[in-house]
Amino acid sequence: MTLFWIACAVLLMVALPFVVLPLWRGGNKTDNENEIQRDAANLEILRDQSTELEADLRDGLLTQDAYEQGKRELQARLLEEVKISGQPTKPPRHPAKALAIVLAISLPLFSVPLYLTLGNTKALLPQQDVGMAGDFGVIRSETKLQELEKKLEQQPENPDGWLVLARSYGELQRFPDAVRAYGQLVKLVPDEAQLWASYADVYAMSNNQSLLGEPTKFLNKALELDGNNTLALALSGSAAMERGDYAAAIMHWTKLVNLLPPDNSELQMIRDGIQQAREFLAMQKGGKEKLAKLPADKASEKAAANPASTITGKAALSPVLAGKVAPTDTVFILARAAQGQKAPLAVLRKQVKDLPLQFTFDDSMAMQLQAKLSGFEQIVVVARISKSGNPIAQPGDLQGSTGIVKPGAKGLNIVIDTVVQ
Repeated sequence: MTLFWIACAVLLMVALPFVVLPLWRGGNKTDNENEIQRDAANLEILRDQSTELEADLRDGLLTQDAYEQGKRELQARLLEEVKISGQPTKPPRHPAKALAIVLAISLPLFSVPLYLTLGNTKALLPQQDVGMAGDFGVIRSETKLQELEKKLEQQPENPDGWLVLARSYGELQRFPDAVRAYGQLVKLVPDEAQLWASYADVYAMSNNQSLLGEPTKFLNKALELDGNNTLALALSGSAAMERGDYAAAIMHWTKLVNLLPPDNSELQMIRDGIQQAREFLAMQKGGKEKLAKLPADKASEKAAANPASTITGKAALSPVLAGKVAPTDTVFILARAAQGQKAPLAVLRKQVKDLPLQFTFDDSMAMQLQAKLSGFEQIVVVARISKSGNPIAQPGDLQGSTGIVKPGAKGLNIVIDTVVQ
């Protein structure tokens, strides 16, 4: 800042002469020139009039008496002009000089208070220098990261710097460093839910990707500050699944689904997680009773209220092929359009040991928002056993299908009785 004020003073001293000197010099020069020009013009006029009198006398337009009278009048006027010009007069005051004096005093006197009032005195402070961060406040240059580290050693109470550093380390997967940066940041800004959720995320990544222990405490703090924080809800659901609290996982993820926009690309993955948590909870003692009390996401409730697009049925394995599969082989139940796109509209994933099983498809299970069951007139439901775990049919897989049905078909019966060639 000292260098800034010195530079301002030098610039002011250089600028003042260019403003003041022309005004100061211009005053006298203008008055003298005006006086000389005025006298010269008057004499020229008198000469012209004298010449005209002589011409009129020669041409007989004037008598000798009239000519003599005119000459006397011109001589009197000439004497009058010389008398006025020759009289000593008081030097006039020059407004340009006065303005020059005012500017020479007021510019230095008022420029500093004006800057302090309208300017930003903190613009040049070092702690504001986080402009080296790239998109989304992330630094990817090791040199610049080290520079920021050194700045924060000198100015440890700069939350903006710590935020850039924490995000940068997280982006570069330097999770222990990110944990350290977020630890400093939440001390400076303890009431920001997003920071606590991000802190939990990088802490888990540095701790064998486990959300148990400290990360769970951080997530609880985040939800205490903001119960609708989406990152905290997503991670809290994962933490609940990790510790076997499936009911809590369902509650966190269901709330998350209700908060996210319908075109969010992560919705289907979250719903798959909810479905898995429901299955695990149902296998626990008293789990079905707990499930009945848990909320469902709004999209699922809306689809359930519209049975016209819901497809239900049962899938079973033919006894003839029972010896060709293992209990843990993957079973896919897929609903796809009978014509056009081959990508499945909805998918259920189970295991052979779950057969025979009841299945239900509705619009809430759509893999893509623009491709729901209700948007197609003809549907095919396929049940496939895949030893590779790949939903795309492979030679040796076992499958069966319903043939073409319409959305809203109920009580379908699929027998897995064919080997894919």
